[in-house]
Amino acid sequence: MNVDESLLDDSNRLTEADTLNLLPHTASAARQAREGWRLAQEAGVASLASDGRPRAIVVVGVGASALAADVLEAVVGQAAPVPVISHRRHGLPGWVGVADVVLGVSASGTSNETCSAVEEAYRRGCRLAVVCPPETPLAHLAGVSRAPFVALPETRPAHTGLWSLAVPLLAAAAALGLLRDGGPAVEAAAVRLEETAIRCRPSSESFVNPAKTLALELAGALPMWWGTSRLAEVAAARAAAVLAAHAWYPALAGALPHPAYDQAALLGGAFGAGAGSGSGSGAAGDLDDFFRDRVDDVETTRLRLGLLRDDTGEHPEITHAAARAVAVAGEYGVGVTELAMTGAGPLERLASLVGLIDFASVYLALASGVDPGAAPLLRQFGATR
Repeated sequence: MNVDESLLDDSNRLTEADTLNLLPHTASAARQAREGWRLAQEAGVASLASDGRPRAIVVVGVGASALAADVLEAVVGQAAPVPVISHRRHGLPGWVGVADVVLGVSASGTSNETCSAVEEAYRRGCRLAVVCPPETPLAHLAGVSRAPFVALPETRPAHTGLWSLAVPLLAAAAALGLLRDGGPAVEAAAVRLEETAIRCRPSSESFVNPAKTLALELAGALPMWWGTSRLAEVAAARAAAVLAAHAWYPALAGALPHPAYDQAALLGGAFGAGAGSGSGSGAAGDLDDFFRDRVDDVETTRLRLGLLRDDTGEHPEITHAAARAVAVAGEYGVGVTELAMTGAGPLERLASLVGLIDFASVYLALASGVDPGAAPLLRQFGATR
């Protein structure tokens, strides 16, 4: 894999290469969070609570929009008095009815799956709210159903608009009594996202810019992201999604204990211990002769374990499992990147990882010569849903 490291320290070249303005859009995360909260209040999401607590909250969305549902479910947590369920297909499950709240979210407002589910929710008499751009098919359905409608204020690449999509859902959850201190939690997350944007700004050189450093660590490797809590699992899914969308780069996403216990076998496979001598074969064989000529070596792709840590939310057994994972990866010659969540509340902790990972995905794309704006498959398969 050819990576132009010098480009990362040249802000002018970064700007020229960033044809979709991914860096400015990523840096707007804090503004998105604050704006999303305000727009949700103005849209009247508080009216969702007029009939009391629902039986369940069903969030419908696909593609880049689907992760907003995961954010809501992870932040609200297992202590929520009602289940939060993500639905990513046409229509609705048969059990969904008038006792439930359905939240439709779409970065484009044109998703057939989401429109189908919202239309079905209206037909069944569910309480309903919609988040999408104005003057779209989904916005039309919101008007027909007289549902609270949060209009996305601007069009941006879908994977850079996570906070515009997720925060209105959090506002709805707060109105329904599922999220305490919703406004302060969103503000704390926004402050954290601002701090990340400053640390990861294009003019910050690679050796002090954590996102550029992470991008270079990932270059040429096959990342395998494991989260150590439900929040961290969402961050792992986000990491795989933005690497694919921005850098056209494959990655695995998982969590301890599952599916990491299954994926652990990969450490001894063709991309782990069996990947050759590029960075040492660990337990799979003897160390290479330090002095041998490596000019003719064939470059191999090796796994890199990315552990996303949540010390606040980790079960003690998962903490021990994470330590074992690091030790085993070392035995098999697999590099490890550990990233820790920081902050008090769950939303702030999630933002601390997602903000960093988002910037790293863009830097990896630009340094490897990828132009995300030239990806016809993204448009063909509707990845901006």
